[in-house]
Amino acid sequence: MRTIKIKSGITISYQDKGKKSAPVIIMIMGLGAQLTVWPDELYLGLVAKGFRVIRFDNRDTGLSSQLEQFGSPNLFKIWLNKRLPIKSRIPYTLDDMANDVLELMAELKIKKAHLVGASMGGMIAQIIAAKYKKKVLSLTSIMSSSSKPKLSASNLKLFLQLAKHRRAQASRDGAIHYNIRLNQLIGSPAYPQDELALRKQATLGVDRAHNPQGFNRQLAAITASDCRQHLMPKIKAPTLVIHGSLDPVMPIAAGKQTAAQIRKAKLKIVNGMGHDFPPALMVKMTKWISKHVKKAEQKRAQKKLKKAVSGKRCHV
Repeated sequence: MRTIKIKSGITISYQDKGKKSAPVIIMIMGLGAQLTVWPDELYLGLVAKGFRVIRFDNRDTGLSSQLEQFGSPNLFKIWLNKRLPIKSRIPYTLDDMANDVLELMAELKIKKAHLVGASMGGMIAQIIAAKYKKKVLSLTSIMSSSSKPKLSASNLKLFLQLAKHRRAQASRDGAIHYNIRLNQLIGSPAYPQDELALRKQATLGVDRAHNPQGFNRQLAAITASDCRQHLMPKIKAPTLVIHGSLDPVMPIAAGKQTAAQIRKAKLKIVNGMGHDFPPALMVKMTKWISKHVKKAEQKRAQKKLKKAVSGKRCHV
């Protein structure tokens, strides 16, 4: 594990594996989730496929900078601010978090990369792919959305169930219990994980870092940020959208809509998958992402060759 201070002054904790000369994959995690939520099977699996793979803690998560100076945002006021002329303090937006990725790339001297984003991380990756096209070689958007999350009867029930346990997060045991319950509620119905495995995962995460207020500030960033639907047609990088058929947080319609809005995007619906990374699917997911990235690399090489041949002809 390494840390680096980016231009904005934020310290980013990250892991960087694979040959420095290999194509770079940057993995961007979701709301309140540490870099360790990317399963090792997937992360190391992509490294084994011949890529240089970087996963990191977003600001306000894990071992990266905790922005406690912003306090706990009023999510209701921020929500109203997008609909009524009511001023509310917004700690930061998804665009700021996208800029963190770009500054991390700059510090590591990475000019272009393949982006893989999950949930909120998918939103951040979409922003970068649309606004900074030359930096992105391919995009993989997992369990994400191109619009603001909408409250439905099912996810409202989910949020109410989670709210019962959130207050108990002040203690270590309470935080562990909350994380277990969270994963049980959003997990994949077709690929359930036993409580022992979930407890181990939750304990490792809480003992590594625990920052409930950071979760709230990231949620405020999602709430305050604009809908991205108008940006989707601007994405030119080869795009793969992976979405679970039984995702209770981001309904399957969100994945379908994202793929439909990006030209030539490929959509992979995973039957029985929810809003998590089931161990049973990680070999397959590694294969899907690897194939997508390698195809993008091949197209890139073909364009370079075509340009070189064309240049020689002009010179002659």
